[in-house]
Amino acid sequence: MSMAFALILGVILDALLGEPKRWHPLVGFGRVASRIEQRLYRPSRGAGVVALCALLVPATFAAAVLAALPLFGAVSAVVLLYLAIGHRSLREHARAVADALDAGDLAQARLCVGRMVSRDTAEMQASDVARATVESVLENGNDALFGAVFWFALAGAPGVVLYRLANTLDAMWGYRTERYLHFGWAAARLDDALNFVPARLTALSYALCGRFAAALACWRVQAPAWDSPNAGPVMAAGAGALGIELGGPASYDGQLHVRPALGAGHGASATDIGAALKLVRNSLWLWLGIVLLLGGAAQLLGSLHA
Repeated sequence: MSMAFALILGVILDALLGEPKRWHPLVGFGRVASRIEQRLYRPSRGAGVVALCALLVPATFAAAVLAALPLFGAVSAVVLLYLAIGHRSLREHARAVADALDAGDLAQARLCVGRMVSRDTAEMQASDVARATVESVLENGNDALFGAVFWFALAGAPGVVLYRLANTLDAMWGYRTERYLHFGWAAARLDDALNFVPARLTALSYALCGRFAAALACWRVQAPAWDSPNAGPVMAAGAGALGIELGGPASYDGQLHVRPALGAGHGASATDIGAALKLVRNSLWLWLGIVLLLGGAAQLLGSLHA
């Protein structure tokens, strides 16, 4: 099975089935990671490296073994990609927020956006909810979709498993808190490294599928001020492509964080949630088109050399 065909099948499975409602492997992995943390935790980088390797090396090796099996390997690669991406889930969560805002149900909108972001939601106004949702859609477009597609295209099943599990560990341990500042350092740095290229390709895709010049300008000027080296380009380019303003103050664990402004234009509203989802969807079509073209070109070159 060609990589391009496997990739498209994985995306189709996600569109048809969405995330497994029960027994999701990432949920199980998170539980195993919590147990490993309980056993190995020390406030040191070394302990974090050991915990990271203990979780990622066996899983990546197992994916490589599965992918090498005749016939079953191709099927397992498609299934692993399907389990790694979350485009439909992202769309469903964001649409729930937009629907609540359209209905004027701010309480429900706060509840729904709380399932997408880690910031405090109790005092959010409608514009805050919309802004947080659009930011989540843009950032998770990279983390839960394009990053996984990139590593699957580059390294097959082992690549997508390594990427998605590293991303999960970063979400669990990659915080600059007293507990995780040192222990979570390796998880955060590995996630940064794995996302460096995909994030910039995602930002470029947003620019190509939106307001191109504005997206590039926001990316160039605003992204360096963002605290995340990968989320900055993605969100700045996405905000510029949509013609809206994101960033600004947000509350986390009762503390107000004054974040730089991203993008240019009006403040986010419920309508912009739909626009952000459309931007991610169009970017996905762009990626799939490029994958098909490259796959076709590779097959043509192979037949010419045969």
